Amino acid sequence: MKRKYWRAGLCAASLALYLAVPAYGEGMIPEGIYVDQVSLGGMSAEEASQAIQEYVDSLAVHKITLDIGDEKADTTAGALGLFWNNQEEIQQILAEYQGGNLIKRYMNTEDLKTAPLTLAVETSVSQDKVKEFIDSKTAGLIDEPVDASMDVVDGEFVITPSVPGRIVDVEATNRALNEAFKAGFDQPIEVKAEIAESQPKIRTEDLETIQDVLGTFSTDFSSSGYARATNVQVGASKIDNHILMPGETLSGYECLQPLTTANGYKSAASYENGRVVDSIGGGVCQLATTLYNAALQSELEITQRQNHSMIVTYVKPSMDAAIAGTVKDIKITNNYSTPIYVEGKTEGRTLTFTVYGKDTRPANREVKYVSETLRRTDPGAPQEIVDPSMAPGARSKVQSAHYGLESQLWKCVYIDGEEVEKTLLSRDTYYASKAVYRVGPAAAAAPVLPVVPIVPETPVETQPAADPAPAAPAETLPSQYGPGVGLGNSAPAETQPAAPEPTPEPQPAAPETPAGPADGIAG
Repeated sequence: MKRKYWRAGLCAASLALYLAVPAYGEGMIPEGIYVDQVSLGGMSAEEASQAIQEYVDSLAVHKITLDIGDEKADTTAGALGLFWNNQEEIQQILAEYQGGNLIKRYMNTEDLKTAPLTLAVETSVSQDKVKEFIDSKTAGLIDEPVDASMDVVDGEFVITPSVPGRIVDVEATNRALNEAFKAGFDQPIEVKAEIAESQPKIRTEDLETIQDVLGTFSTDFSSSGYARATNVQVGASKIDNHILMPGETLSGYECLQPLTTANGYKSAASYENGRVVDSIGGGVCQLATTLYNAALQSELEITQRQNHSMIVTYVKPSMDAAIAGTVKDIKITNNYSTPIYVEGKTEGRTLTFTVYGKDTRPANREVKYVSETLRRTDPGAPQEIVDPSMAPGARSKVQSAHYGLESQLWKCVYIDGEEVEKTLLSRDTYYASKAVYRVGPAAAAAPVLPVVPIVPETPVETQPAADPAPAAPAETLPSQYGPGVGLGNSAPAETQPAAPEPTPEPQPAAPETPAGPADGIAG
């Protein structure tokens, strides 16, 4: 009997508890949970998340003032990229109130009646948006740092000192904004931008370490015409006065481009697919070659270098470097722990590159570069192109012959005159190229005259004469002329042998010019 009453009492208590719990089902948020003044009661998790996002969006119009130096700049939270950044934390809290058995749900409901829960929605702004806003408002207000610079005047280094700058510390300013948002959006928000001193990349004391010649190299361009010589002079001025901090790389092509007349270049001879053609900037490969050798003498890191497609004569094989757009380039990297300074000059028809820096190499150490020719290929007989506009027999050279080569370059290191190291730097192939001539058309053959028959005259009777002396026997040609050919009493006419074709002499090569992505270009 007692067990029966006990079961009845349990059922009655359960019914009373069920009636006491509000009518929302499992998974719904109970009443008494808020975000600011927005109630989340009776919502699903998805509906609550949407309601919170709408609340955050409503804050986007809130006014934000940044104090930048002596100036004030106004914007809105939305313009700075305001976003809700603690979604996961809030979702975990709501999950605790949504689930559980009937008893837990009842207890949560009773607790929220006496102590409603207001969730703290945390917001932040985008650092990228803050930077964009600061950059747009600080033009002329903030001083950018100025790098030190230098030049060589009359053999002396002249340094222009560096100047520190004042910039807005975007990261620190972004943190200050996010901290201000924690106080809420009931009042206008005003934040002082963090101003910091900014050091230049190249400081005066960095350049003061440059005292020594690390390496220098010169090439001659006295045989160049006016246009090619102009290109060499213009290109040298574009590479001159370059400072490379430790680890930085100089690209010859990046310094020289664009190769256009507007940039000071002229049309001159260059290599393209095994031919010599005219192109804007012809001759700039001599700049690449000279810079390459100066970098070798300085023992800089050679990041990129390709040889020409055909030989050049202003340096030994495998000591050249070509430029052809981005396909071929000369790139040198400063592998010293201090800055280096690259000087490019022309004096008369001599091009010189000199690299200055702080030389830490031992005085008894010497470096030599040795060019070794492995194989030489003859270009073969000249190519003749018939030009109908030329006179018969006329001949004009279009392109000189270039013999082919395979070669390699060695780096040899000596200590106190004794070789201690020998390193192969490159192995290169240069293609042979025939000489090319324009020639006039062949002379027309002499016309053949018709044969006129001879009519014998009527014989006239005459008195017999005294017997003449016997005639000398007729001479015959030597056997090399063929049997039965009589010369008579006259000597044979001499025929001059044809002059032999002159052996093509390799000529100085022109600078490399890009022809297309698949090239064997050179110059």
